[in-house]
Amino acid sequence: MPRLYYALDLRDDPAAIAEYENWHRPGVVWPEIVASIRAAGIEDMEIFRTGNRLVMVMQVPDGYDSAGKQAADAADPRVQAWERLMDRYQQRLPWARPGEKWVPMRGIFSLREALAASTVAGRGERQ
Repeated sequence: MPRLYYALDLRDDPAAIAEYENWHRPGVVWPEIVASIRAAGIEDMEIFRTGNRLVMVMQVPDGYDSAGKQAADAADPRVQAWERLMDRYQQRLPWARPGEKWVPMRGIFSLREALAASTVAGRGERQ
């Protein structure tokens, strides 16, 4: 199953960051949000933070329809209420496109691919 990675910043305010983290604790995040994530076919989702930078990791099935998820979210009043609430804490990355919140990340290194390449080359010597 593919993994997708996204980044977003929070306002650089310790109190706001603490509130944002609280909203994402088990039992606090709205059940409708969890249901909408699962309804989209997302197998797993995690959000990590360092400073005010967030990274979201999504495990999705082959053929995952991100446009379909976005359309379903736009049509769901409860998801939209959650997004408005989260917007109080979030700030867009400077390079985000208009209307884009979570910016897709591009992988630049994979140990698995590096090991496979060194095996194909016939040796794992460092250069």
